[in-house]
Amino acid sequence: MHIGIVIDATLPPRLYGGTERVVIWLGRALIELGHKVTYFARPGSRVEFAACEPLSGPISAATAKQLGIDLFHVHAGAFPDESGVPFCTTMHGNAHDPRQLHPNTIFVSQDHAHRHHGTAFVHNGMDERDYPAPDLEARGGHFTFLAKAAWKVKNLSGALAVARKAGAPIDILGGHRVNLKMGFRITLDPNARFHGMVDDKAKSRHLKPSRGLIFPVLWHEPFGVAVAEAMYFGVPVFATPYGSLNELVTPETGHLSASASELAEAARDETRYDRRAIHAYWRENLSARQMALKYLDYYQRILDGEMLHPGPINAPSTRSHDLMPWLP
Repeated sequence: MHIGIVIDATLPPRLYGGTERVVIWLGRALIELGHKVTYFARPGSRVEFAACEPLSGPISAATAKQLGIDLFHVHAGAFPDESGVPFCTTMHGNAHDPRQLHPNTIFVSQDHAHRHHGTAFVHNGMDERDYPAPDLEARGGHFTFLAKAAWKVKNLSGALAVARKAGAPIDILGGHRVNLKMGFRITLDPNARFHGMVDDKAKSRHLKPSRGLIFPVLWHEPFGVAVAEAMYFGVPVFATPYGSLNELVTPETGHLSASASELAEAARDETRYDRRAIHAYWRENLSARQMALKYLDYYQRILDGEMLHPGPINAPSTRSHDLMPWLP
């Protein structure tokens, strides 16, 4: 099968760039499973292991025929401009406004699908080759917060409270002690070490020995790549029970609660979690290979003439300005 992956972004991404990283991981896994991949991305993009065509507008059926593409997978950008070109699209975020989605829309978690009135979903998977090997015997490191710290829904203050109550320092990956981007904020907590925006190498250096990822988000998380990254390193996840997190975090891989005290109690004794079992859970559920296999099933259904949903999906707004409950 020859899959055209469409993303209105520049590849490869710098530092963060969740969706861009996911499509790189997906394409590489598809190729390793015996398929061909061509990327359509912004001019200047480059992908080492696959052809990359400049994206300048809707893709035509003539382009598909010329390149021998069987199906387009759109992650961001315009749909193919002619009917008859098989394609699907992945929705990665929460809808700001009510909208009608194409029947071949795939979501990134079951909860994400349900909240948008859909059913088809594939969990994102990460490629271990972008990271060093995990140390599954590691113990006693700092806690880790991995998210855009200035964004209120990521609940940095909640993560600081959990770490403080659990009695260990916390490394903040994704923010600075003084923030001016989303209103002035200064974090004086001496228990927190801020490391700014980090690349995969720096991120891995902190996650590898981490005693736990603290991820107390206050919105319905579509899918948390940080959760998959932590579990790859065998790190337990202490998070709120919102959005996809109910699907991703099991009693064996972490703890869910909207209470800082309860999360701290669970996080206080890291020895109760088997890091090898957490890593095995990641491999079985959140690897790039597993993601690609699930997408291939949807691709084949579409090529066989099936629509993934019976008609257009009338999705409500799922991006509320209200924060979910939290007990500090």
